[in-house]
Formats: sequence, structure tokens, C-alpha cells
Amino acid sequence: MSDFVKNAVPNKVPGMRVNVEQFIELHNEGKCVLLDIRTKEEVAVWQVNFAIKIPADELPERLNELPKDKIIVTACPKTDRSIMARTWLAEQGYDAKYLMGGLLALMERLKGGKAKDIKI
Repeated sequence: MSDFVKNAVPNKVPGMRVNVEQFIELHNEGKCVLLDIRTKEEVAVWQVNFAIKIPADELPERLNELPKDKIIVTACPKTDRSIMARTWLAEQGYDAKYLMGGLLALMERLKGGKAKDIKI
């Protein structure tokens, strides 16, 4: 956590997040994976089929499921939990960012015919 606090200065915060358009570009280039950290109940209600699904409270036991060679983009419906998960993953040595606006912003961007903009 000490590294996080040291990096919590205005000029470094943008490097901790990606917006929806940046995520789509990184994903389509194969440079990142989406990590859906929602609870099992939330995932049961609506799916993001191109994401790795690991609830935030299971991350410590399931780290081996995450690639070390890609950016991990954490996501929840908005951003609160994904910011916390991103911080923890960064402390574990992962190149991690959180998705600005969360999964709701991503789904809004990909609705309708725009879903074809992301490679699955």
C-alpha cells in the first residue's frame, strides 16, 4: 500500500485508469484483459462474456488465473470496488488499471450495433 500512497499524486493518477475507448483499443490489440470483480449474484443477473470473472473477495486465492504479461483492467458496475482491486493487484506486481465509468459505461458504449467494435 505504501507504493500506492506514494503514487497518489495528481500527475500519476491518470496512469491508474483507462476510459472505455482506451480499453476497447487495448483489448482489441490483445494488450489487456478485463477482470470482472462483481459478486456471483451480480454476474448471475447480467454477463460480460469476454471478461475473466473473479469476485474481488476471491482474488487472493485465484491470482494464478490472471496473466502476468497483459494489463489487468478491473471493473465493477461503477468504479469503487474496481479502484480497490486495481490498487491491490498493483501491490501484487500486476500492471493493473481500473475502467472509468465501470461496466455500465462499457455496456452503454457497446449497446446495439456498436457491440461489433470489440473483438471476442
